[in-house]
Amino acid sequence: MSRAVTALNRFGLGARPDERMPADPERWLRRQFEEFDPRPSEFDGVATRTAIAAELADWYAYRRQERQGEGAMAPASGRNERAVAFGESGKRMYREMVGARLESALNDDAPFVERLVHFWANHFAVSGDNSALLRFAGLLEFEAIRPHVLGRFANMLLAVEQHPAMLLYLDQMQSIGPNSMFGARAAGRGRERGLNENLGREILELHSLGVDGGYDQADVTELSRALTGWTVGGLGRGPGQRFVDSESRPGDFVFLPQLHEPGSRRLLGRAYPEAGVGQARSMLADLAAHPSTANHVATKLARHFAGDDPPAALVQRLVRAYRESDGSLPEIYQALIDSRELWVETPLKFKSPWEWSVSAMRALDQTRFRQGIAGFSRQLGQAVWQPRSPAGFPDSDAHWLGSDALMRRVDGAQRLVARAQNPADPRQLAAALFGERMSAQTLQAISRAESPGQGLALLLVSPEFLWR
Repeated sequence: MSRAVTALNRFGLGARPDERMPADPERWLRRQFEEFDPRPSEFDGVATRTAIAAELADWYAYRRQERQGEGAMAPASGRNERAVAFGESGKRMYREMVGARLESALNDDAPFVERLVHFWANHFAVSGDNSALLRFAGLLEFEAIRPHVLGRFANMLLAVEQHPAMLLYLDQMQSIGPNSMFGARAAGRGRERGLNENLGREILELHSLGVDGGYDQADVTELSRALTGWTVGGLGRGPGQRFVDSESRPGDFVFLPQLHEPGSRRLLGRAYPEAGVGQARSMLADLAAHPSTANHVATKLARHFAGDDPPAALVQRLVRAYRESDGSLPEIYQALIDSRELWVETPLKFKSPWEWSVSAMRALDQTRFRQGIAGFSRQLGQAVWQPRSPAGFPDSDAHWLGSDALMRRVDGAQRLVARAQNPADPRQLAAALFGERMSAQTLQAISRAESPGQGLALLLVSPEFLWR
């Protein structure tokens, strides 16, 4: 039972009271590679990319007319009402996506893979800090992460970098090749247009090689030049939108050669001839195969599962799996499963607010919390898809272990217990979830609780539950 508890909590998202402990934990984890559904029914009804882009395009067109004076005659109250309605629409789309993410995590029979989806979404982080990103951030996870979580890293990398959420978040739509057709025309009219290096820099620093991965500023510039022309169609914003093919669906990735910096490039000492959209794609493929990327990805995965200071032998094992399989993610996950360092009974990692919330709701057998989870996560200090940084939320114990954060979880535990239907006996639930892993001190505290509800809340904030 001890290894089963480890599989359910360290690899998965926490046990459910009606869940049978897997007799063969390693096989249970591997079987999830076949059972994972990249597009579960919980996602039915969330806003589509096309619908989001169409709404944004309408809003941008309205604001443009307003700036040009065409809306000056409209009453101020009418303008305010439209702005409020636009803002509320975005918040509703965001809440529905967060709710769908939660329900998938609560109901899926492949919780190990769900955890990996959340890991990669944080690795390739975008932050919903404005009206467009609030709508698009969830789609990055749904459309670029989930379909590739059991594929090759190179394919996930390309899907992420071409997704509208990433292109919008890192201002790629504003990046113009100075010697491109559009850039040259603008310069001739005295309007300088230049590169935006945000996307190129974050690809190298965060998404692939890592900050110590061996690149320099010249590599950032060359990759950024190759990426010019990568944009999002149908939003009516950003230079060159008039060049977008009218047959392109709103929100789709579009390559505009009119914005692309012509010429061959060099990245990390390798030459890349002019190839339009294929130039940057070739660079991304080579970055995915680079030894520094293997080390960066392996270190982050090891830190997520084995603690803030993962064993060097574990990291090297994951690096070897990455390189020998050409970045096949299931092969790397299999190396995690096979690593004895992850099967120790000692807790290795403090749960983030999201992890704790999901595991608490699974323990309480709460299968639906669609309407409240977005606000609940924000109150716990980890608003979904809003890390405020392209580096994502910190994956470290110290960041989540503060006294204020713990008090928020105490309050959160009480709220979750209060809304639980047919709450279980806390002592029976503790035994079902953790077996002999539950300490005598925690069992005593639960037994002395003034009510079953208080006992359940104490269980949810016990050391056994807070750590994995």
